[in-house]
Amino acid sequence: MDTVLRLERISKRFPGVNALTDIDLTVEKGEIHALLGENGAGKSTLMKILSGIHQPDEGRILLDGEERNFASYNQAVAAGVSIIFQEFSLIPDLDAVENIYLGREYTHAFGFLARGAMRREAHALFEKLGIAIDLDAPVRQLSVAQQQFVEIAKALSLNARILILDEPTATLTPSEAGHLFSIMRELKAHGVTMIFISHHLEEIFEICDRITVLRDGGYVGTTRVEDTDVDQLVEWMVGRRLEQAFPPKPALDRNAPEILAARNVQLSEGAPVNSFALRAGEILGFAGLVGSGRSELARAVIGADPAFKKEIYFHGQRVALKDTAETLACGIGLLPENRKTEGLIVDFAIRDNISINNLGKYLGVGPFIDHKAEYEGTHEAMRHIGVKAPDPMSVVGQLSGGNQQKVVIARWLNHRCKVLIFDEPTRGIDVGAKAEIYLLMRRLTGEGYSILFISSELPEIVGLCDRVAIFRQGAIVATLEGDEINSSEVMRHATTGN
Repeated sequence: MDTVLRLERISKRFPGVNALTDIDLTVEKGEIHALLGENGAGKSTLMKILSGIHQPDEGRILLDGEERNFASYNQAVAAGVSIIFQEFSLIPDLDAVENIYLGREYTHAFGFLARGAMRREAHALFEKLGIAIDLDAPVRQLSVAQQQFVEIAKALSLNARILILDEPTATLTPSEAGHLFSIMRELKAHGVTMIFISHHLEEIFEICDRITVLRDGGYVGTTRVEDTDVDQLVEWMVGRRLEQAFPPKPALDRNAPEILAARNVQLSEGAPVNSFALRAGEILGFAGLVGSGRSELARAVIGADPAFKKEIYFHGQRVALKDTAETLACGIGLLPENRKTEGLIVDFAIRDNISINNLGKYLGVGPFIDHKAEYEGTHEAMRHIGVKAPDPMSVVGQLSGGNQQKVVIARWLNHRCKVLIFDEPTRGIDVGAKAEIYLLMRRLTGEGYSILFISSELPEIVGLCDRVAIFRQGAIVATLEGDEINSSEVMRHATTGN
């Protein structure tokens, strides 16, 4: 194969931080090359240097053997390098065609927009991708997957020869991710080179040809997919083998009291009727295929979404839980699936995110907040949960995904919540941070907390949960415990209902 891209001894420093040190990366024409590493390993910084957003302090970029210096993103795009960020760069109120040609619109001889020509080209791009897109709808009305494909269409319209995909499947369903992989294979067949960043190692083995791993801003190694396995990649990424990713489960206490019991919950008239109970000090898993109704039931129980009918008991007492304020007053906290839009205010400091639901705890004289007490209290909550940040005034949006999740947990513990609902808590975080979340969850149950754990990751369900309620088409079809919790049993019930 021909080498299309070579990065040689790339280094980058920010104030107080060596982000990259002597990084080498070689990418062959028409290959899908995985770039792996924990959050903070330097992946995004390296890709921003390649795409002209950052300038390297040392090192050089060679494209087709010719040294190139991209002073801006536009220069990289002109050379055929395009990046699709995890956070989309689309204008929500513009339609797909307007987003694709933004800043480089086609015009007629007298300066009028050639809307017809742009629309025809956009339609051809989506037809090539095998995607049906409403070209007249604002992109905010499109699904996340459709927005992802608008980004890809925009890159292809720029004649990208090197396409960088940063966590493209983070918010896609398995079927949508499968379609994306089909498109990537088609692009590869037409000679497009791709650099693929993902925390899902199973995706790497499904779609990639070679893998390069970074750790702490340094180069670790490059290997072909067929010459490695998950254990080796994990060891390269975190510097140690995760022989036991999940902490040991304690003996199941069948006599533990029921802390939260939901009886005869029906989301809408004619919908399945479900019941479950969460015991003291346990992790109860909600498992099932995407769309099976796991999150919907949990949110209806705690009043985040409406229910047609429900009977809820907290410590044996009947409660209404008609809204989240009452739920919080009972001491029940939710880590939502989308932490950035529903769980955090990312532009606020850690202190503000932890204390925001419990400001009354820090009232000083009169109606004023005692900010010293707030700072000290939230700092102690950070220490208890293990949030890695300089201090409580650090901005949440600058933290890694794992630390952002810990901030949400710290908020609820600061509010004295004893029941925690974790909805996909490890989505979009790296393997090392996942292991920290697993250990934290088990430590919390050891301290008397009870956890309702919703996950699409089968190994998490099997490795973490004391009991598992399995969903299919909106109904709990089985509840497993102890040795019954294994991959084959969970999938059998989830796919057949039997």
